[in-house]
Amino acid sequence: MRVSKAQAQANRALIVETASQLFRERGYDGVGVADLMAAAGFTHGGFYKHFGCKADLIAEAAASGIAKTLERTQAVDAAQFFDFYLSRQHRDSRDAGCTLAALGGDAARQPDNLKAIFADGIDSLLATLAGEANGADSDASQEQRARLMGQLAQAVGAVLLSRACPDDSPLADEVLDVCRAQILAAK
Repeated sequence: MRVSKAQAQANRALIVETASQLFRERGYDGVGVADLMAAAGFTHGGFYKHFGCKADLIAEAAASGIAKTLERTQAVDAAQFFDFYLSRQHRDSRDAGCTLAALGGDAARQPDNLKAIFADGIDSLLATLAGEANGADSDASQEQRARLMGQLAQAVGAVLLSRACPDDSPLADEVLDVCRAQILAAK
């Protein structure tokens, strides 16, 4: 039975969304094509109607996950962003959380095209947090960008370290609490 072009696009979008969630939860190497397709409700063989290889899906899923973070960030200011980002709710929602925190370590070991997606996402997130439309070059905006870059790096690192601790570890919460307080005090 043939699938309409619209249905094929919807199926692809579902595969990308499912992959984005599973990759954030388990990492790139922790998700096989067969498991991914089953989770999306499709057969393993159907994967190759949509993607040439798993690396193609990884790139598209990363771009999709980063785009969702950017979309959510546009509705809040930097303080609100960091307050939520450094919360236990975000930390415990790995599959729905920020792609940068969930997969930044994995991305560092991937090909340059995936690293470029992460770099573009970081750059766009910094611009969004700064409230910039086109990344102005004034000294004040460069100082703001540098401050936000340090805060974003601290926040991503804090989530990563918190997730590395056992869930019930007081240290897991302490890392988030200390970094959140430092970043919000610097506003």
